[in-house]
Amino acid sequence: MKPSPIHIAVLIASMLAATPMVAQQIPTREIIENDLGMRFVKIPAGSFVMGTTEPAAAAAEVPDPDPDYAGDETPAHEVIISSPFYLGQTEVTQGVWLEVMENRPGPAPWWEGEGWQRLPVAAVSWTMAARFVEELNRLDPAHRYRLPTEAEWEYAARAGTTGLRPVSREDLPDHAWYIANSGDHAHAVATREPNAFGLYDTLGNVWEWVADYYAPDTYTAAPRRDPEGPATGVSKVRRGGSYHCPVHQVRPAYRGANAPDVRYTVLGLRVVAEPR
Repeated sequence: MKPSPIHIAVLIASMLAATPMVAQQIPTREIIENDLGMRFVKIPAGSFVMGTTEPAAAAAEVPDPDPDYAGDETPAHEVIISSPFYLGQTEVTQGVWLEVMENRPGPAPWWEGEGWQRLPVAAVSWTMAARFVEELNRLDPAHRYRLPTEAEWEYAARAGTTGLRPVSREDLPDHAWYIANSGDHAHAVATREPNAFGLYDTLGNVWEWVADYYAPDTYTAAPRRDPEGPATGVSKVRRGGSYHCPVHQVRPAYRGANAPDVRYTVLGLRVVAEPR
């Protein structure tokens, strides 16, 4: 049975980590929660440098260095996010997906083990992600849900930092599930440390679909205020890397893309909620 219309509760809290593994305390911030248990963190308006300011350093991490490796991440440029927005504190979980969509995408074993509800939903195409958003919007008359733009996603993932990553490469295993520490499988959300905005798994675990079409030269023509990407295209952007990715793909600026109907066990999503 489909859930009843969703109600949003507003929490002003100093959130403690969801598991003992994460000991640090997240700074006090506004969080809203719906009846499905989805939490959304208020991301403030602001500006940041989008893209890679160190393309040579990014290329140097690749096993076979390519000087053009980070070409679609340049030129680095200032982007203004003019309004605050509420972004999912975690990737959408299998438990939430099942309650909303009444189906079980992805590998069957992921749905059978203990704690399956907290695994990120995966093997979700961009088209399926869009349908999930439509269903959330049908259920909740007070809020509008959507995928984040590519710019919003990178702004939130950077959380006020610059450089290749918000943390050092040495500290990355504490913040992200990727091939070096994941065992090549997904893990329950919020079992690594959060970023400075209080978001979990923006790097690693599963790739996250965003709203934008992909183009390799987007940054040369995109507006600097609230960019939304090309109007048309053949592929949609995914961000953040996954449990299967090597370190050079686990960066806020790294851009991946696939056709909207592609499904892999490394593809998931995170959504935005905003008042109607």
